[in-house]
Amino acid sequence: MRRVLTASDRALLVEEKDLDATMRLHAALAAAGLAGVTELVPAARTVLVRFDPLRTTASALRRALEAIPLAERDPAAASDVVIGVRYGGEDLADVAADLGVTAEELVARHAAATWRVAFTGFAPGFGYLVGDDPLFDVPRRASPRTSVPPGSVALAGPYSGVYPRASPGGWRLIGRTDAVLWDLERDPPALLVPGAVVRFADVARPAGSQGDRLRRGAGLPATPSRASQSVRPPAAREPLDMPGDRGTRYAVEVVSPGLRLLVQDLGRPGAAHLGVSASGAADRAALRAANRAVGNGPGAPAFELLGGGAVLRFRGGGVAAIRGAAADATVRHRDGAETPVANGGPIAVDDGDELTIGYASRGVRAVVAIRGGLALTPALGSLATDTLGDIGSREIGGRALRPGDVVPLHGPSSVSGAVVPFEPPALPLPAPGGLVTLRITLGPRDDWFADEAVRLLLVQEWEVTPRSDRVGIRLRGAAPLERAVGGELPSEGTVTGSLQVPPRGQPVLFLPDRPVTGGYPVIGAVVDADLDLAGQLAPGMRVRFRTDGDAGPDVGAPS
Repeated sequence: MRRVLTASDRALLVEEKDLDATMRLHAALAAAGLAGVTELVPAARTVLVRFDPLRTTASALRRALEAIPLAERDPAAASDVVIGVRYGGEDLADVAADLGVTAEELVARHAAATWRVAFTGFAPGFGYLVGDDPLFDVPRRASPRTSVPPGSVALAGPYSGVYPRASPGGWRLIGRTDAVLWDLERDPPALLVPGAVVRFADVARPAGSQGDRLRRGAGLPATPSRASQSVRPPAAREPLDMPGDRGTRYAVEVVSPGLRLLVQDLGRPGAAHLGVSASGAADRAALRAANRAVGNGPGAPAFELLGGGAVLRFRGGGVAAIRGAAADATVRHRDGAETPVANGGPIAVDDGDELTIGYASRGVRAVVAIRGGLALTPALGSLATDTLGDIGSREIGGRALRPGDVVPLHGPSSVSGAVVPFEPPALPLPAPGGLVTLRITLGPRDDWFADEAVRLLLVQEWEVTPRSDRVGIRLRGAAPLERAVGGELPSEGTVTGSLQVPPRGQPVLFLPDRPVTGGYPVIGAVVDADLDLAGQLAPGMRVRFRTDGDAGPDVGAPS
């Protein structure tokens, strides 16, 4: 029985009876092109449907989702992708014993099965593969590994998968592959995309067999259009410097990155089917306002500074502005004179000037925009640094900026927009220990919790813990949220602002670098209009949630 659940004020979650129906629903929705739908995120039993409220309404979209028929089952097709595997992973013998077969039979049946990518998530390029052999239903490890090597072929539940990069994981390892699961130079970058048919081949088979052929090109797709793609190293991690032949004299040198300095813009929405979150600035309003102050377009890439404490040195003249977290800032000129910088106002800088930003007294993230923007190369259409997915500009990748990095600029003359005068913050920012009230929608899994847990979510204060970052804010309350439904929730799509509740009952508020899919129930989600304020929450601040949609967010004084 299909259910359409509220996932946020800009997303609905459509639940089907099983994985087959979900895959057929996703195919139907992808073909239908429903008005206002901006993104589809398929998962084990659900499809997350994100929408633009300026083009449709939740009620109209809900009716369309309830009525749309499932697509016909896909006809049998030849393999799209062949992945060569060196079987013999450290869990192989134990998994075979758990399934009541020999290791040799497990390998033979894994390679003989036809697998299909049901959905993606966890990490860019990671596909959840379902097969046609009922043997494969494997429990996860009781204790996840802290690091699984890239290329590991693994099993968990009814799924098989390949780890695209080193990461923690609780799947059972049965082999390794040289296949490149994620390559930004490939189109699409993910080797495994939803709907693709996959076969595994044992590269240890005798000479002249399929395994021998795959030893010469292990893991390359069988289709000619992709087989020519070469293996490329990940994005550069060495100190970034401006090449001498770049032909520009404008740049910013990172003297000190403070607590954390990232490159951000408005993100890369629409890549969830590749396992990539939108990422982007945690405070979008601050990014837009800082860019407007220097004459850039609203989404131009800029620096996002966590906490403060940064020093930036300019090569060439220009105009800069700081917006977001309140912090004392000054420009120290080459002659030793210092000019204070007001939050939100443009300030002229000359060659050799240094911008020093103190530590935040209100809020936690400041945006530094520079006229003309950053002259870096986008990845998937964006320069946003995704700290979970390890994606950013081609030059920097997913890392934070370091002392000595030199970031090239387009220069002030590259834009024609007008510099605007100072604008005061639209909302007061929270101070250390302050109380912030955020509006939420309940769902999609509030019915997994006891009535008292839902009440507690709304009446209890929650403290922001130090274990918080751009992936999520870990909250701590006096009483945990108790579940009414036991067992595991199959992975399903998440949104920025989701309040996911792990077994310990303390919620995690997802920020822009969240995982695309998650396996813990989401009790509610912060409304889109309050996400920028959520991005300004620092450890020690307190949060309350409310569901009344008419009143705006609220920022109170420290207790």
